[in-house]
Amino acid sequence: MLRYTFQRIVLALAIVFFAISALYTVMITLPGDPTTVLLGPRATAEIRADFRERMGLDNPVYVQIAQFWGRILTGDMGTDFNRNRPVAEAVLNALPHTMALVFGAIFWSATLGILLGAFSADNRGSWLDRISGVLSVAFIAAPSFVVALYSLLVFSVWLRWFPTIGAGEPGDIMSRLYHLALPSFAIGLAWVGYVARIVRASMLEALGENYIRTARAFGLPRRTVIYNYALRVAILPAVQVLGVGIGGMLSSAVFAEIVFSRPGLGSLIYDSVSGRNYPVVMGSMLVAIGFFVTCALIADLINAALDPRHRSKA
Repeated sequence: MLRYTFQRIVLALAIVFFAISALYTVMITLPGDPTTVLLGPRATAEIRADFRERMGLDNPVYVQIAQFWGRILTGDMGTDFNRNRPVAEAVLNALPHTMALVFGAIFWSATLGILLGAFSADNRGSWLDRISGVLSVAFIAAPSFVVALYSLLVFSVWLRWFPTIGAGEPGDIMSRLYHLALPSFAIGLAWVGYVARIVRASMLEALGENYIRTARAFGLPRRTVIYNYALRVAILPAVQVLGVGIGGMLSSAVFAEIVFSRPGLGSLIYDSVSGRNYPVVMGSMLVAIGFFVTCALIADLINAALDPRHRSKA
């Protein structure tokens, strides 16, 4: 297990390095000059040249990438062009809101998806199973921004069950959870379908294994066999899917934070890209990619700990 963990950590670090380097290259080679956006069209050529030199934008691409990683290794993410503040401060202020949104979406997708998949497998071939299948496909096909808009319209505007905008009162946990429920549901709904389909398929496969036949031969109740034995194995692929799905949830968080006017990495990245604020974009993406890779790594390690066959295949 230690060897497997070390291999996965090295792979995760390599993924973060190459992903961020590629993204940085794309960012600084895109059309558009950040000095025009930040200094305005009336800035003289001398002022623009001085600004580019101070920010290191006049160096070759490979030099800028090396300087970026050099600053990261010393704990410096750079300086926000617009507000003249450390990028780390802006990112750390936004990160808790996005993490709460993503983990709330994981709660919805895991809870509803596992229950729906187990219920569907328990009623295989019935009309309930068919309805569950239709719902799962519908959840997968619905874009997150459409779900967010309609959730806002139905539950906030028409029914007035949830607030329309904001992240809640600072320091008030109940207010935070109340404002978090609807946007996290909008993000997690699509993954309910994925988890439900995977849990159903895994449960049906597990129900044909020898240890299930043995449990039935000993006269254990049907519900105990299905939910205590088969479901325990069936949720392993769902853990892996949710670990990989963090990336999709992070991208969906951008729409949710804009629709529900919530602070977070999504809103910060959107505003920074619009303003060509390279340091904030790269600092935010570094944290976002690192968060995604870490969650995928944790999912791999959980699977390896629960199922030794996962380690042996790797």
